[in-house]
Amino acid sequence: MARSARAERVLTSLTGVLAVLAGAAAIVVGLGWLGEFRAQRSVLDPVVMDWVAENPQWTKAAGIALGVLLLVVGLMWTVRSLRPEHQPDMLLDTTVDGRLKVTAGAVTEAIRADAEAVNGVSRAKARLVGTTEEPALRLYLWLAAGTDIRRVWQDLDGDVLSRARTALGVPALPTAVRMELDTTKSTRVR
Repeated sequence: MARSARAERVLTSLTGVLAVLAGAAAIVVGLGWLGEFRAQRSVLDPVVMDWVAENPQWTKAAGIALGVLLLVVGLMWTVRSLRPEHQPDMLLDTTVDGRLKVTAGAVTEAIRADAEAVNGVSRAKARLVGTTEEPALRLYLWLAAGTDIRRVWQDLDGDVLSRARTALGVPALPTAVRMELDTTKSTRVR
């Protein structure tokens, strides 16, 4: 139904765990739990600092490579997060004689109009997501005040979604439905 946020969650979790571990290590060293001498020393070991001073070309190359790597990973993460969600066009006839392709916009407009025809629905919005082989639907409904939600749900499942499954030629059409109470138009006091 939705684009997976697994990669973002894993990367954010790993970053958080590394930050917590680094903070815990700083606290352990700073409190002197690893010895008073270690708590009074600089963060970087003097042996490491001597090696850095003796090999500035390797240090600069490693710093530049790490910076470029972080830049590339950050740009890839940003592009993946901002990429628009795929809205599949549906192939309804794939025979040799002809090929019938219906755009996602036409499908969603038909489903939207069908959903708005349900008694009690004042507005509707549909969005087709997923792939051509396994499409899914997001349906947003705004209900008029006093609407029987159970009846709207039955009409939606029995009429609108069954017609959509039949028209698209799919046995199942996973659907996420969001219902909201539509705001009433304000009346002007005279």
